[in-house]
Amino acid sequence: MNIYSEKFTLANKDVDLYRHLRTSRLFEMLQAVSVSHTELLGAGRKQTLDHGILWVVIQQSIQIKRMPAYEETITVETWPGRTMHVLFPRYYQVKDAHGSVLIQGSSLWTLIDQKTRKMVFADDYGIDIAGQDQPYQLPLPKALPQEETEHHVSFTVPYSYCDLNGHMNNARYFDLAEDNTPCAAAGACLQSIAVQYSQEIRYGSTIDLNWAEKGSVLFLSGDEKQNHFRMKLTYQEKI
Repeated sequence: MNIYSEKFTLANKDVDLYRHLRTSRLFEMLQAVSVSHTELLGAGRKQTLDHGILWVVIQQSIQIKRMPAYEETITVETWPGRTMHVLFPRYYQVKDAHGSVLIQGSSLWTLIDQKTRKMVFADDYGIDIAGQDQPYQLPLPKALPQEETEHHVSFTVPYSYCDLNGHMNNARYFDLAEDNTPCAAAGACLQSIAVQYSQEIRYGSTIDLNWAEKGSVLFLSGDEKQNHFRMKLTYQEKI
């Protein structure tokens, strides 16, 4: 059961005003299949949440050939890579009804203590995920350097953005980015996404959202006393 898959038929709640899959909804689907597969691999809620530890994603990278459209049926595949000390690689493919690959993704996950919010060793909790690399998988995400920004807006995390881990869900970062920058609303099509979650953002926290546009690329960062996240969005054509 190295590769796990689920089918989704895109409903109105899944798409934007251009009838393409919402970026945040894509990441919700990736998160959902990750959780389902982790449960099957014996590293789900009973082994983690019930013992006071949490799965969190710390980096994600996506390459997009085409965003799926309204009423399209897609298959989302996922598989774990080889564990790297306290880091757990996970890979993704999104295919259309004919089996053509529309989207590829890679991510790095880790386990943290629910109270201290510090990384823990999976071995201490009897968690062992036997990953396997595939020849067609997307390379793992790389660290995003800080870049100069031009625009700034203050943002306070609302209740609806938070999940059971007590912080802003990773999918909501993309709603935040697209709501505060002009590209998505203008109908620009995403080509690639890279995001780095450096520090969680808790409910009610206020951060400075900083961003800059350079040709077809948007760079965003969320900062308070320290950096919380960095994101790079690349579009298919100059905006």
